[in-house]
Amino acid sequence: MFFPIRDTVPSRSLPLVTILLIAVNTVIFILEVAMGSRALSGFVARNGLVPSHVTYVLEHGQAVSVSAFLPFFYSMFLHGGWLHLIGNMWFLWIFGDNVEDRLGHFKYLVFYLLCGLLGNAGHYVFNPASSMPTIGASGAIAGVLGAYAVSYPRARILVLLFLFFFVQFVELPALLVLGLWFLLQFVNGAASLVASTETGGVAWWAHIGGFVGGIVIFYLFRPRPKYRYV
Repeated sequence: MFFPIRDTVPSRSLPLVTILLIAVNTVIFILEVAMGSRALSGFVARNGLVPSHVTYVLEHGQAVSVSAFLPFFYSMFLHGGWLHLIGNMWFLWIFGDNVEDRLGHFKYLVFYLLCGLLGNAGHYVFNPASSMPTIGASGAIAGVLGAYAVSYPRARILVLLFLFFFVQFVELPALLVLGLWFLLQFVNGAASLVASTETGGVAWWAHIGGFVGGIVIFYLFRPRPKYRYV
C-alpha cells in the first residue's frame, strides 16, 4: 500500500481552477456538517446519485425531468466525512495542477466536470438497481489521474510506502503508481459485481469510468501543435 506525497513535475502557472475546486468542495462540506445529521441525511438522499431513482424515471417516467439527472452533477461536490474530503482534495492538489497546466484553465474545468459525470455514469451502468446514494469527487479526480498518466508518463511520484512493518518514502514512476491504482479499482469493481449484498463503501466503477474517460477527454482537449514541421 502506498500514499502519494508529491510529484516531481513543477507547475508553470498558478492552478486557479484546482484551488477553486478545492475551496468549493471544502465550503460545501462545511455546510453539510452544519446541517445536523437528520437534515444531512435528507440532503444527501435528494442530491446524491441514487441509481435506482434514475432507473425508475427511465422505465416509468413518460416525461423525463432534467431534475432527475441533476444528482449526477450535484453528487460530485458532496463528501461523506473529513477523511473522504481530505483524501480527494489531496489527490486533486497533487495531480490537478499539472493537468490544468496542460489544458489551460477553462478546458480543465470543463474536463473535470465531464470526468465527474462520466464517473457517475460508470457507477450507474454497473449498479442500476442500487438504492444507496453515491457522493464524492472521486470520479472527476480519477479523470485527472488518467490525464496525468498520459500527460506525464516519465514523471515520478514520491509516495509513503507501507509494506507490513516496512514504512518508507520512495520515489516511483508515475505510470507504476497510477497503473497500480487503476488495477486496484478494476479488481475491486469486478469483485463488487459478484457481491450478493449491497453495502456502503467505495464506488469503484465511478473511479474506473472517470479514469478511462479522463484519458479519452484529455486526448480530445489537449492543445494541438501550432505548426507542422516538414
